[in-house]
Amino acid sequence: MMVTVMGTVTGMDMDMDMDMDTGTDTGTDTGNAAGAGISAVTGTPNVTRKDIIVMGLRSVWRLQTLQRHMMSSQPAPEVLMEKVGRAGVITLNRPKALNALNLPMIRLLYPQLKDWETDEQTDIIIIKGAGGKAFCAGGDIRAVTDAGKLGDRLAEDFFREEYVLNNTIGTFKKPYIALIDGITMGGGVGLSVHSRFRVATEKTVFAMPETAIGLFPDVGGGYFLPRLQGKLGLFLALTGFRLKGRDVQRAGVASHFVESQKVSALEQDLVGLSSPSNEAVATLLESYQTQSGLDAEKTFVLQPHLQDIDRLFSAGSVEAILQNLDADGSAFAKKQAETLARMSPMSLKITFRQLQEGAAMSLQDVLVMEYRLSQACMRGCDFYEGVRAVLIDKDQSPRWNPASLADVSDHSVDQCFSSLGEKDLRL
Repeated sequence: MMVTVMGTVTGMDMDMDMDMDTGTDTGTDTGNAAGAGISAVTGTPNVTRKDIIVMGLRSVWRLQTLQRHMMSSQPAPEVLMEKVGRAGVITLNRPKALNALNLPMIRLLYPQLKDWETDEQTDIIIIKGAGGKAFCAGGDIRAVTDAGKLGDRLAEDFFREEYVLNNTIGTFKKPYIALIDGITMGGGVGLSVHSRFRVATEKTVFAMPETAIGLFPDVGGGYFLPRLQGKLGLFLALTGFRLKGRDVQRAGVASHFVESQKVSALEQDLVGLSSPSNEAVATLLESYQTQSGLDAEKTFVLQPHLQDIDRLFSAGSVEAILQNLDADGSAFAKKQAETLARMSPMSLKITFRQLQEGAAMSLQDVLVMEYRLSQACMRGCDFYEGVRAVLIDKDQSPRWNPASLADVSDHSVDQCFSSLGEKDLRL
């Protein structure tokens, strides 16, 4: 099977056939000066043709060693893109950062996907994460935070180009399979959830925790979350509740569940499909799911609470949800009320409206709306305060402004959803 590495530094083939014989001149008189390579007249070394060749080869060898050292000291590519047979295989390659998505990665992914979408020699796309811990734990929030504080264009470019990439995945014309084997949050959700095939394992951890940092569940969260069963999506969006393993599929976030130890074999079989149509991919994934019995006997972690979630979160405002939770008084309701009390009041209100409106929108319209919201968050202060409290100082004590839901006016929420005119996202 042919494997072609694309978009990475592979270097030149440095393996050359070299005669490294550095022996002395093979003259018959080995006892005299000439035989020893020394001029009998001047006492200086004789430079023979063979000496010149040997010195030249040594120089080549030293150059090769230097080049190898320089290549080995270069940072590894953050995205690996390969053609394996007729499959395009993408590996997110920032394992030390849990494969967090940054702008350079987006700028590698988008053009390659567009190329593969029209390439007659590419039938299928597989995307996965390196390192064994995460598919993609989110966006590079710190870089966005620093840019936003300085008024740098990255705070605009990151969200714009990320959402364009999300739309590309959501409208991709060929089978696109996301192997979400590990932590999958925020930006990682955007790289997977809009595709037809999302394969979770027992190592998968899903969450949209943005309301805890003064943001909102973006990357198309306004599209897929309200389309989950009942009020489950709204619950996940407001509370940032984490789903693990099979529960990611049971919630509808993943399409299939396959045990982690079987993922490598699954990838090989996907690459080996002779006719990788959506139907063929689905059949293969279902066969692997059937063979994956791990935790099959366990019920969905939220199953006992689904009716409560539908009842308590069926309200016309965040304030009304909190009233429902307080009136209910159960341990589950109290825990959710405590969770919501820690979140940014502004984030809770824009998230509630985002999902309300997104339920009746196309993915494209949702992404346009979310880009407006992203820039509103960049103009505000809660995002920077949330990142400080949760990710930088880690004191977990954000000082939100406005500090309460009552202080968040309808007008301020309306402004977040307002058109940006010429700066609106174009898809």
